[in-house]
Amino acid sequence: MRWIVILAIAGMTTGCAGRPKNVLSPVADTSPSSSKVEMLVTTTRSRSSVSGQMFSGERGLTPSFADVTVSIPPGKVRKVGEVAWPKKLPSNPLTDFAVLKADALTLDGAKSWLNATVKKNPDRSVIVFIHGFNNRFEDAVYRFAQIMQDSGIPNTPLLVTWPSRGSLLAYGYDRESTNYTRNALETLFQYLARDPVVKDVSILAHSMGNWLALESLRQMAIRNGRLPAKFKNVMLADADVDVDVFRSQIADMGSDRPQFTLFVSRDDRALALSRRVWGDIPRIGSIDPEQSPYREELAANKIRVIDLTKIKAGDSLHHSKFAESPQIVQLIGARISQGQTLTDSRVGLGDKILEATTGTAAVAGGAAGLILSAPIAVVDQDSRDNYANHIARLSGKSGGQTAARNRCKPNALQPTMCD
Repeated sequence: MRWIVILAIAGMTTGCAGRPKNVLSPVADTSPSSSKVEMLVTTTRSRSSVSGQMFSGERGLTPSFADVTVSIPPGKVRKVGEVAWPKKLPSNPLTDFAVLKADALTLDGAKSWLNATVKKNPDRSVIVFIHGFNNRFEDAVYRFAQIMQDSGIPNTPLLVTWPSRGSLLAYGYDRESTNYTRNALETLFQYLARDPVVKDVSILAHSMGNWLALESLRQMAIRNGRLPAKFKNVMLADADVDVDVFRSQIADMGSDRPQFTLFVSRDDRALALSRRVWGDIPRIGSIDPEQSPYREELAANKIRVIDLTKIKAGDSLHHSKFAESPQIVQLIGARISQGQTLTDSRVGLGDKILEATTGTAAVAGGAAGLILSAPIAVVDQDSRDNYANHIARLSGKSGGQTAARNRCKPNALQPTMCD
């Protein structure tokens, strides 16, 4: 448990600056000039009775869906890569990220939303975003909205959010929640594969969310014999996945698989701590892709790599570079908007990213190859709260909401569109 204490101390030293929680109560659109991001949300979290929270960090018996619209203030108010959290409630659309709509949907309603929205998209494309460890529901919603806005990604946004208690002390619970969600995510992938309206699917995962994405893709490949051709790109950022397990997952997917691109950073302190917990086995998100055996294995599997070690952005754990580097969001997003893939030469967009941020061209592996943009920061400075509650859990004392009543049998997630 030593590493959890270290992470907790790190979180407490940065603090959350007293920003309010439960910010998802809809407000009036008082800033017509603000940008709007509308997304479909699918989740295995349980619904919350707390005003402005919408979904808690506990596990729901069945998947839930929502139609959420986030208002993002004009560019002069915030920097690219930042979430303008409200300093007080209600949120002010002139200065803050604010929710204009947060409507619960039925399964049929979610299907109808997806069908109608994708049809408005010229290339009929969908981007599925899967967040990582230590994210409350509102963290995932606001970060995904920021990613969509700052990158200019033209795909229809679909947020997958799994039960996370939003605490650095809940690593084990969060990890088990990804296992709890993988059948549901596979069901979503199967639905997108069958839907004739959807022509292109891209997947973006961050940190612990990579485990969930990889396991669900693996299950789908085994069940179907291969992965669907419309699943063209999978980006794995700061992947908190054992390198040996990653090899096995990729092998199980077979040769007909999407283009995988790894974004790695060798100075990622969060993944270094995770490595200690998991038996000192390297995490795939922090490998040196120029060293054997990784270089040869990545090349053999046609997995492209961008090494962001030298980029100086994000928090002190070096685990949020994508979310807080304006150059990365804008450069990759510009290529997506133009309908281009990223170059697969060693001297290409990856080098330009590094030149823009550090003046050093140091892309490793096969350079950039994914038509996607920035993922959420797993260790978000604004997602630390309720430490006493989780310390009570660890010490065996009662505290917080029990998840026992929310447990369901393995077959409780029916083969319908779900998180």
